[in-house]
Amino acid sequence: MTELLLIDTIGPFFRGYDRRVINWSKIPWDHAGRQGAAWWETVCRELNVIGRQAASWGFNAASMDDVAHLADHEWIEPEVRRRIARYRSEMRNCFRVLAHTGLAVHVTMDVFSATPGLLKRLSIEGLNVNDYLTALLDRFLSDFPEVAGVIVRIGESDGKDVHDDFRSQLVIKTPADAREFLQKILPVFEKHQRRLIFRTWTVGAYPIGDLMWHRGTFADTFKGITSKALVVSMKYGETDFFRYLPLNRNFFRTPLAKIVELQTRREYEGCGEYPSFVGWQYERYARELKQAENVIGCMVWCQTGGWVPFRRLAFIDKEALWNDLNTYVTIRVVKDGALVEDAVRAFAKERRLGDADALLELLRLADECVRELLYVEEFAQQKLFFRRVRIPPMLTVYWGNLFVSHSIRKLLRYFVRDADGALRSAQRCMDNLDRMMPLAERAGVPVADIEYMRDTFGLLALAREYYFADDATDIEERILAAKTAYKGKYNKRGLRARYRVKTDFKPLLLNPRHLGWAVKFLMRRRRGYRMVDRLIILSALSLIYRFIAARRPHWIPGFASKSAMGVDVVFR
Repeated sequence: MTELLLIDTIGPFFRGYDRRVINWSKIPWDHAGRQGAAWWETVCRELNVIGRQAASWGFNAASMDDVAHLADHEWIEPEVRRRIARYRSEMRNCFRVLAHTGLAVHVTMDVFSATPGLLKRLSIEGLNVNDYLTALLDRFLSDFPEVAGVIVRIGESDGKDVHDDFRSQLVIKTPADAREFLQKILPVFEKHQRRLIFRTWTVGAYPIGDLMWHRGTFADTFKGITSKALVVSMKYGETDFFRYLPLNRNFFRTPLAKIVELQTRREYEGCGEYPSFVGWQYERYARELKQAENVIGCMVWCQTGGWVPFRRLAFIDKEALWNDLNTYVTIRVVKDGALVEDAVRAFAKERRLGDADALLELLRLADECVRELLYVEEFAQQKLFFRRVRIPPMLTVYWGNLFVSHSIRKLLRYFVRDADGALRSAQRCMDNLDRMMPLAERAGVPVADIEYMRDTFGLLALAREYYFADDATDIEERILAAKTAYKGKYNKRGLRARYRVKTDFKPLLLNPRHLGWAVKFLMRRRRGYRMVDRLIILSALSLIYRFIAARRPHWIPGFASKSAMGVDVVFR
């Protein structure tokens, strides 16, 4: 199968989208639908910049949202169909621009998105969702011959903050559901000679929720599927885009064509506000993937992902230097097998930066800071599962939020045995950040970004002291003073937005022994399910959670219940 090197291109659609925290998971259609001709012209102009740069670096395909807003159907409400007609007209221009730069357009799709009127008609007609989608995709591919393929997401739906004509929902709940869906729609793609890219990413809901890491679920889903129109797309690890994850072993468990998903705008690592370099990590994955059968390329996320205030857009904002660097190095490593050091030097030359050796040294120091201070290394190295999800290796930072709380202190003291080592690594990282300032000047990269990183990571270092030092004098007062200074120095939004620092020093009244019992009961250190998981954690715990959500909603942190799909999805 032809090599597939995808880059995401939704960044221009966020221009003028004035919200503090932005959902970067898909185009904000409610915003785009209110814009005039000048805004759409700007989108096309910026897509041309993205496409030309991406193609010159080696990408040959682009991802773009979204089938639901472009596929017309007579059961959709008339006012929504009028908006769809305009989207179709405007997006044809966008597709044309990208195709002209040499990128084959692939359109994203949540497996089922519907309006209230459409849901009502489906219920009245008694039509199976798969039958509806088969007809819809057949018509869509006929209407858009310029679209080379569709990228399907089955394991995640719209976040709670999405207010739109369409709402996506999780309708595929078992491996059998997924296999039936594929068997139904793949003939449509074969007929039109287009590509169906099927993402295994899930957030843990329903029995299909462990698809990205469970070998049995993976095998059952693709059993008997042999279509040449199908490409299986997998994130590099067993959870989201974090570090400390081994390569997903499912790459070695099917002969079907596969691509690896990589993220260069690191949604959990500052989104390009500071250098969070991925070169050496992705070089290792690329080397391992050479041993897997039929890996035909990658999908690189340089603009998509996360609920954050950070706004730097790869390719089109000069401030997005670190995302551009990550993207350039990633495609050179994956496509050409280049050494990271050679790719960094080539980027520095192309961008007319300064001393490339100084830049490499800066990236090495920054990489150590991210691995050892943004993460707590000893915790991050542990393999932990809860229900159908692998626990993320990052505990103290999530998207644009930095947490300092007594409950996290208790948890970290349970999981981390080498407290002195954790404290020493924090101090070493702060020394690294001091060394990075003159290196940034020599390398010709923004010194202000390193200063921002130092100020942000300084809060993490103080938090580390609170977590692990037994003799930290006035640590709570020092953290609050640093938080105040940080808020005074950086804005809530803009091209250098600050993290939201959430502090809670109220003691967690839980005996360490009882905490240990709870952790051992709820979490496991191996992939396979224990008897207690099958009898209680996967079934009874769902009922308990629903009872708490209904009767004691204040027990659930607001952040956990309101962000993305909400934590309740894990208990489905």
